[in-house]
Parts: sequence; structure tokens; C-alpha cells
Amino acid sequence: MSADDRCAVHDVMHRYALAIDTKNWGLLATVFADRMTADFRSFGNKKMFQGPAAEWIETIRSTIQGMDATQHMMGNHLYAIDGDRAQGTTYIRALHVCKNDWGGDTYTIGGHYSVEMVRGPEGWRIETYTLHVTWHDGDRHVLRAAARKASHPL
Repeated sequence: MSADDRCAVHDVMHRYALAIDTKNWGLLATVFADRMTADFRSFGNKKMFQGPAAEWIETIRSTIQGMDATQHMMGNHLYAIDGDRAQGTTYIRALHVCKNDWGGDTYTIGGHYSVEMVRGPEGWRIETYTLHVTWHDGDRHVLRAAARKASHPL
């Protein structure tokens, strides 16, 4: 595995975090393969997503758009690269902030992503990823408050 490949794979995960935290949905589109799988059942999603990346990006957007702020810290990347495929793990700590009248204003999750990437003409892209939430802190109602804000902007 070359240092260039290792950096490129890590950059995909950092671009993912930056895109979400800056609500840059165009940048987020550069992270995923055209068709992809996302398993966020440990975060509360009822089923895995399989389909066009644009649909998954809309799911993320609808969750994040109403947040006052988010901060996704990524680290401890450990990936194996075999030709045009990469597989590995990235640790995450994600802070979600949404001021609301329901309770606490913050909700933080910690855990890691299991990720499979493929290299194509546009570089490395996430093909499959699974979020493994191992801990959380704060008020989960922040997610509902953000969804309400997104659907009823001032």
C-alpha cells in the first residue's frame, strides 16, 4: 500500500466530516460511489440503506440541515488496500448542537465506521459503510428538534 493511497483513503473520511459539518452537499457527493450501502442501525435507523448516493445524501441533509452546528472528529484510521479496493475502520466522535425548548441542546455519539471503498476514475469513494455507535451522551431529542427546524425554517 502506497503512502499516496493511504492519504487518499483517509482524505475521503475527512472530506465526509467536513462536508457534513459545513452542510456542503456537493462536497458530500464526492465521497460516495454512485450506488452505495449505509448501515446506521446502531444509530437508530430501522434498516440499511442500499441505493443511489443522492438518496443517502438527502437522508443526511434532512438530519443535519436543522442543526445549529455539528462537529465530526475522525481519527485512528486503519485501512488495508488491495488494488482498487480498500477496507478498514475510522473512529468517530460526532457532536450535534440544536438549540431547542425540549431539553438539552447537545447530543454526542462515539464509535467507529467500518468502511469499504472502491477506486474509480474520480478517485476513492465509499461503497459501503457501517456506523457502530459504542457510546452516546446528551439529549437525543436534539435530532428531532433539528428535523423540526429544517422543515419549518424561520
